[in-house]
Amino acid sequence: QVQLVESGGGLVQAGGSLRLSCTASVRTYAMGWFRQAPWKEREFVAGISWSGGSTSYGDSTKGRFTISKVKNTMFLQMNALEPEDTAVYYCAANMMDPFDTRPLESNWRVQYWGQGTQVTVSS
Repeated sequence: QVQLVESGGGLVQAGGSLRLSCTASVRTYAMGWFRQAPWKEREFVAGISWSGGSTSYGDSTKGRFTISKVKNTMFLQMNALEPEDTAVYYCAANMMDPFDTRPLESNWRVQYWGQGTQVTVSS
């Protein structure tokens, strides 16, 4: 059974950086990050293939955020943070065929979710 444990959220000033992490119980899952701010819909942030070789980014974070993966652990390096980035960030994962190297995409139906970690960016 897939288990996702995420951490790394916190309070940071605008322009600062944070790094989120999410560790899965096994390796061969495409993974990604979604976020949800109060009074807003869930938004795709970034995705990565199970091997870590392919990535995908949402329009609002591309160029500022970097997703990576080492074995069972996925990271999200967030730079140049803005107050608009304030949200609960959720780790997501989908079981993949070992030959399928596609990154998790915004329109995928997510199979597994982490518990969420709060990111707050002050102005």
